[in-house]
Amino acid sequence: MQTLFNIINKPLGWVLENIASIFSGNFAAAVFVFTLIINLVLIPLSIKSQKSSVQQTRIKPKLDDLKKRYGDDKQKYSEAMQKLYQEEGVSMSGGCLPMIFRLVLMMSIYYLIMQPLTYLMHINSEIIAEAAKAITKNARGTELQIIEAVNTGKIDFPEIAEKLGTIDFNFLGINLTQTPKFSFDIFHEAQLIWIMPLLAFAAQMLSSVLSMRMQKKLNPEAPNMSGMLLTMPLISLFIGFTLPGGVTFYWACSSLIGGFIQLAVQNFYGPHKMLSRERMKELVKQCDFEAGQLKKIDVAEDNENN
Repeated sequence: MQTLFNIINKPLGWVLENIASIFSGNFAAAVFVFTLIINLVLIPLSIKSQKSSVQQTRIKPKLDDLKKRYGDDKQKYSEAMQKLYQEEGVSMSGGCLPMIFRLVLMMSIYYLIMQPLTYLMHINSEIIAEAAKAITKNARGTELQIIEAVNTGKIDFPEIAEKLGTIDFNFLGINLTQTPKFSFDIFHEAQLIWIMPLLAFAAQMLSSVLSMRMQKKLNPEAPNMSGMLLTMPLISLFIGFTLPGGVTFYWACSSLIGGFIQLAVQNFYGPHKMLSRERMKELVKQCDFEAGQLKKIDVAEDNENN
């Protein structure tokens, strides 16, 4: 899997590097714009996935009818279901493939953000491995942690230090290479970097609330998922306190940008709107067919009269 991510991240790293150069090496600005571009490029996949979801909604009554008839016979039900999908022109995996592609791409970008030494500064992998060993015994230190260790003088790697000036990892005074250390003594041990996991939590929370309201608006009969509302935001908050700020900043950007784009897609390609468009197309075809039949009748009557 890591090999696949490396293949994907070489061209993506080139894009991120060039965006960073436009913003004078500002890492936060580059990550934000890069995330925006990626989400805009993925809009066709979001539309395809949404259309597939609507098609599933359209044929659901027929599927329920098949389940009533063949529910006890799984083989017959499966055969009837496949036949129904073929007749209705609906792909059984139409919504899954875009989601899988998006998931792989998002995971790949996660590793890209975690590896600025590799993809932005082009540091030799052997030097990175030695630096990782210098800060952790199991050599699992992230490249953002390596950068922090070099900047603070914990480790000495001139090959890395001389290239750190090309990228600025500060965001409104927050060092994005720093990993937050949580403490319940928030009055004495609070850190500025805590803003990053809190920002990721707030972004995910906002995205979840807006998405849930939109789903309820488009499909009032959809099951109530309010119990799951806090799940992803809390996961983002928990994991955010274990990773460098640059990663949680990316998560926050991805949640906000991706969330608003998804809302727009759901609004324009909502079930009622899409089904209304399909019904309109069917009516137009039916009217054209009937008009054609009437024209044939008129022509036939004219021939008889002549």
